[in-house]
Amino acid sequence: MHLDMRRAKRCRATSKRSGKPCQAPAVRGYEVCRMHGAGGGAPKGNQNALKHGEACGEALALRSEVQSLARAVRKAISEI
Repeated sequence: MHLDMRRAKRCRATSKRSGKPCQAPAVRGYEVCRMHGAGGGAPKGNQNALKHGEACGEALALRSEVQSLARAVRKAISEI
């Protein structure tokens, strides 16, 4: 058992403060350990994770378009 853990690939994450590597065993198929995000989060397109839609692509595009129109209106008003 100990031999397998010693041969395991090590986490490639580093500490913000010291800059030293984590050294925990990496999860199989990932370069980082479970504490540094290996396999974490909801899968892409997970509808169960969507709560309000404020940050979905359509809402962000609409907000960007409204902001650009507001900018154009402010510019036109200032030129008058």
